[in-house]
Amino acid sequence: MLFGELITDRVITGKQGIEELYNKSFYGRPKGDLLEISLTEAAYLILMNKIAVELEGKVLGFKEFFLKASSLVKNFELHYIVYKDMRERGYFIQPSVTGFRVYPRGGRPGKMPAEYFVYVISERAPLYLAGLKKNLDAADNLNKSLVLAIVDEDSDITYYGAKKTTPSGSYKLEWKKHLTIASLLEDRVVVWEPEASALLHDKGFFGKYIGDGYLQLSLVESGYLLKKEVFGIEKQGNGKLNFDGFSGIASEIESDFMIKFMAYEALRDSGIVPKTGFKFGSHFRVYKNFETISTITHSDYLVHAIEHDHVFSLQQLSRAVRLANSVRKEMIYAVADSDVHFIVIGRIRL
Repeated sequence: MLFGELITDRVITGKQGIEELYNKSFYGRPKGDLLEISLTEAAYLILMNKIAVELEGKVLGFKEFFLKASSLVKNFELHYIVYKDMRERGYFIQPSVTGFRVYPRGGRPGKMPAEYFVYVISERAPLYLAGLKKNLDAADNLNKSLVLAIVDEDSDITYYGAKKTTPSGSYKLEWKKHLTIASLLEDRVVVWEPEASALLHDKGFFGKYIGDGYLQLSLVESGYLLKKEVFGIEKQGNGKLNFDGFSGIASEIESDFMIKFMAYEALRDSGIVPKTGFKFGSHFRVYKNFETISTITHSDYLVHAIEHDHVFSLQQLSRAVRLANSVRKEMIYAVADSDVHFIVIGRIRL
């Protein structure tokens, strides 16, 4: 039996550990003639009867070591669950700044770079967008993929891939300005002129007909067309509205209007056609390729707009991703800050 000593937050073995543990299976990290093993790795090695760990001359059993490690490392038990799962799936896995770095199947340390950074979190914990972006940046800077390992209350793990994305499509807005004057009525806008209605709906997939030649538009669609000066908007008692006036009224009707509008504008400007995603529990469903309304096919993504300080509920995130997958779409979050950035999150199988 190989012996190691628990020193502060790691287990140290001699040269024999390098030969038996690192050279054969890549546990730990050699430091000169010594091998430093993380507490997570050590717990797994104790369970597998590959190492005995001493503290102050006493050999610790798995229970004693696990309790000691849990007092030293926050969320140790979660990291252990993920580490054990990844090892038993045949991956080489080592500690990293995000949690773990994982090597591709058939790969190993020294032979090729790690493929994933794995961030471990409990289903009960909030996932702060700022923390997610920090981990995404770290993964991107080192050309790695970020994986969220979410551990539920039964200690089962669901793996999600998260990455930055730049959605783009084929649609271009190429119309004359000042087509018509539309009316703001309660919480939507109506275009009364049949010719303008047909152009907006058939060529741009804006709005929905409510009568012969009468087109009803959502607030974000109307704001976009107003800002692009495609048409004007008037409201009884307020006269003709500029964009600031319209967005002020729209924000009173819908408190998150501006973050939705920023996402909508970014999508439309990138050649994508967004429509409401209410039936899917998101702000938008979007179409990458659009020519005319008669050739429209199924939407490609679900997009939900969030603010820069958003905090994810992992239960809500799980429902959103599962629903998107069930209808064969990707779940994308549009982060509205000074600019709009997009993050796609989806379940993955490792």
